[in-house]
Amino acid sequence: MLPERPQSVSLNGPAMRRTDLETMDFDELWLLHEQLTKLLSEKITAEKLQLERRLAQLNRVEQMGDVEGPPANRPRRKYPKVEPKYWNPAQPTQKWSGRGKQPRWLVAALSAGGKLEDFIIDKSARHADDDSHNDETS
Repeated sequence: MLPERPQSVSLNGPAMRRTDLETMDFDELWLLHEQLTKLLSEKITAEKLQLERRLAQLNRVEQMGDVEGPPANRPRRKYPKVEPKYWNPAQPTQKWSGRGKQPRWLVAALSAGGKLEDFIIDKSARHADDDSHNDETS
């Protein structure tokens, strides 16, 4: 048989003092314990539900952001071959297209006082190299 609810114990009422708790008998304290356990359980459940909703919302936003980016399984776009624009006169096989980081040989030459224009491959020489290369392979 459950003990009767004491009128002096209330979770919604004013804060209880330690002396109030000390004057309560075992049944009143146990009932208070059960009420607190039930209240804490409800609050924990409500907070957990709120956090799960927030997490689901964040996951949706993250998935929407992934849709905007390129899919991971799609192959990379093919770019046209870029002809070299600069060459190393000391070693003619070393060439640079003018894109990306400057090669070491060019950085060294520029720091030694050279100008970028000194290393430009003129268009007629570029096309002549292509023609001579085609002659060698055929």
